[in-house]
Amino acid sequence: MRTVTGIPGLTADVSAAEACRLLAQMFRTRGLETPELDARILVGHALGIDRSQLAANSGRLLDASEADAVAARATRRLSHEPIARIVGHKEFWSLDLRVDPAVLVPRPETETVVEAALAAIDAGARKQPLRLLDIGTGSGALLLALLTELPNAFGIGVDISTAALDVARDNAVTLGFARRCAFVAGDGGRALSGPFDIVVSNPPYIAQGEISHLAPEVREHDPALALDGGNDGLDGYRMIAADVQRLLAPGGFLVVELGAGQEVNAAALLTKAGLTVGSARKDLAGIARALTASRVL
Repeated sequence: MRTVTGIPGLTADVSAAEACRLLAQMFRTRGLETPELDARILVGHALGIDRSQLAANSGRLLDASEADAVAARATRRLSHEPIARIVGHKEFWSLDLRVDPAVLVPRPETETVVEAALAAIDAGARKQPLRLLDIGTGSGALLLALLTELPNAFGIGVDISTAALDVARDNAVTLGFARRCAFVAGDGGRALSGPFDIVVSNPPYIAQGEISHLAPEVREHDPALALDGGNDGLDGYRMIAADVQRLLAPGGFLVVELGAGQEVNAAALLTKAGLTVGSARKDLAGIARALTASRVL
């Protein structure tokens, strides 16, 4: 029996259930928000089994290499590395997406953008050959989620990061959407001509001065390009507003994710660009999160 450095009590021959208990106790002591869930995910990942299999194998005894693997993952979590980055994937809109350091971890509130886009499409139009654009696609989360709901749509994801585009392409292939989308390197929509029926974006919207105050899971692990919205957090919306009339087809619409408190300013930019702006859709926390704007016919 030997203790793995940094995780008191975690030894070879400890059970999977006991490993979960030890990790959860340490995570709780360090103030992590979901200690039990984090512990189960990391122990299961280290053992190569999912959470349901973990429950069925709670009495399984870890060997030395498995104890080391659990400890390595726990150490990363204790440094505030997000669970999704440790295990390398994240669920979004019921899709299992690969993530790596080049992309944001898709967040539940971003699903509000998908909801708003689908709400803006007439039910009968969902089977039409719609043309989609995702500006700042990252992992491809928004684009791939929409493709699941719009069976005859084709989409383009654009991102300034070629490393992010590699992740998005990989996700598209894995999920079976490779023939229904393409990914292009570029700064916003400047390199594209359109027209698109639907444009979505989760632009960088954190003001530069606020980045240092973000949670360490975000500040230290999300790519700066995906966070930094300039001095006031609105640079991404300005970039989109500059191109949106050219990119949108007549009758088409744009949906952008908002940071907290940004609805009025973002709406003003899009109105000045000639779009008709509606009310923002709120996320589950009651924050105005997805703003829809349309180009008149």
